[in-house]
Amino acid sequence: MVLEVGAIAPDFTLSDQHGEELNLTELVAEGPVALVFFPLAFSGICTGELCELRDNLSIFADSRVRLVGISVDSVYALKAWAEQEQYEFSILSDFWPHGAVAQQFGAFVEEAGIATRATIVIGEGRKVLASFETSPGEARDFGAYREAIEGLAA
Repeated sequence: MVLEVGAIAPDFTLSDQHGEELNLTELVAEGPVALVFFPLAFSGICTGELCELRDNLSIFADSRVRLVGISVDSVYALKAWAEQEQYEFSILSDFWPHGAVAQQFGAFVEEAGIATRATIVIGEGRKVLASFETSPGEARDFGAYREAIEGLAA
């Protein structure tokens, strides 16, 4: 089960598509972070979802929420995919230990070895401010992002 609102998110450090290590505690010190777990780079639904996020980055920027994707893909696969799709936000590799961060966040499908489609918005002190997920094979509704971000201002 994905971390719920009010929970304290575990800290982690993962490499992004450029090989830069990002740490959750350091990220949330700068403002809220939306962690977007997704199954696999280059897959149809994931590409559609992340392209929709790419095309609507302003809702995150306007609310000063940093968008960060996370999958079990390697840094190299994520770099190629991000370049192909022109993603300008960080995409973190939870490759090894395989899916360890997704497991800590309750966003790992053990039998498939992939992250689920879960979104967790984290604020100061690593407190979960919003979370939602969809069933395997089902894309997230972009409205859920809007709702989560609008809830931060409340």
